[in-house]
Amino acid sequence: MSTVHRGVVAAMALLATSASAEKKYDPGASDTEIRIGQTMPYSGPASAYGTIGRVEAAYFRKINDQGGVNGRKLNLISADDAYNPSKTVEMTRKLVEQDEVLFTFQQLGTGPNTAVQKYLNGKKVPQLFVASGASKWNDPRGNPWTMGWQPNYQTEGMIYARHILQTRPGARIAVLMQNDDYGRDYLKGFKDGLGDKAAKMIVAEATYEVTDPTIDSQIVSLKASGADVFFDIATPKAAAQAIRKAYDSGWKPVQYLNTVSSSVGAVLTPAGLDKSVGIISATYLKDPSDPEWAHDPAIEEWTTFMKKYYPEGNLADYLNVFGYAAAQTVVQVLKACGDDLTRENVMRQAANLKSFRTGVMLPGISIDTSPTQFAPIRAVQLQRFNGKQWERFGTLMDAGGSRPQ
Repeated sequence: MSTVHRGVVAAMALLATSASAEKKYDPGASDTEIRIGQTMPYSGPASAYGTIGRVEAAYFRKINDQGGVNGRKLNLISADDAYNPSKTVEMTRKLVEQDEVLFTFQQLGTGPNTAVQKYLNGKKVPQLFVASGASKWNDPRGNPWTMGWQPNYQTEGMIYARHILQTRPGARIAVLMQNDDYGRDYLKGFKDGLGDKAAKMIVAEATYEVTDPTIDSQIVSLKASGADVFFDIATPKAAAQAIRKAYDSGWKPVQYLNTVSSSVGAVLTPAGLDKSVGIISATYLKDPSDPEWAHDPAIEEWTTFMKKYYPEGNLADYLNVFGYAAAQTVVQVLKACGDDLTRENVMRQAANLKSFRTGVMLPGISIDTSPTQFAPIRAVQLQRFNGKQWERFGTLMDAGGSRPQ
């Protein structure tokens, strides 16, 4: 071998070593793969949410078919915890310690995520884009490895309260609440929004356990209070039951329904579309059943994706838009990570999203984070169900009230 040839070979080897040295990996990442962990209620009382995990897995398959993220395939390991926090703990430990995932993504539920938050933060494993709107996910100082995604439950509750004060200042309000941190977060925001009028305006409160087979007795009790406004803080199964029972019992209050149960396919259809007329909720994503978006390029792209990668998925289920948008967000974070696939860099990139939008978000809404702001989406718009689809009204609103669009 000539001296020149040897020099070329040595230079090439040095370049290869240098390129390799620039790559940084923590467990769960390599030149070919990024392992992501998740727990979802594919069974049990909150199984309607299982479609979120399925649509996210489908979106990752789409990304992998396009070559992955920076050449690496996404491997989502998603386990069924049945919305049971003790199972969430067991499965999350397995994901971290045996499957060695780089981070967890979109684990669903306030109770399940609360059960593993301390563990994941102690292990310095990102608990990324939690599928719950509890306020505790926005605590970068106390829990720097946990970040939410969807709007805050307290803010949403506050917005409903303000709308009631504006439109029905003399309302008598009844509240149904799931008896856990999720329900309490919504109720706190709602009472904060009513301010010193809360004690007088809220005339009845009833709770239910997520394992309760029905909530009929609670609705009967709330109806008996004489309330003319009903705030329904319930997950899909109980929310559908509440809507149906209220209607069938002849109780006709103005109803406010939390966004986590606003799906036409998963909640209003089982409850009865005719029985859901007039319900008010909030949104930050485009509803695929809304004629306004019939020719919207982003919804058309979503529909094409669904038909190819998740054909069994319900095109009327808003949760399938939710999971799609969350998956697009985490892909954006991973793209920004480049070849530095350490857990620390995953959190750094997640905390530096500036005006990021997925096409299925409402106009005027974007994702913005910073090292001191772990609540990515902070605005919603009110909507009212007309028997066929949701109709949005008013302006975008956040914790400070209306904001310009």
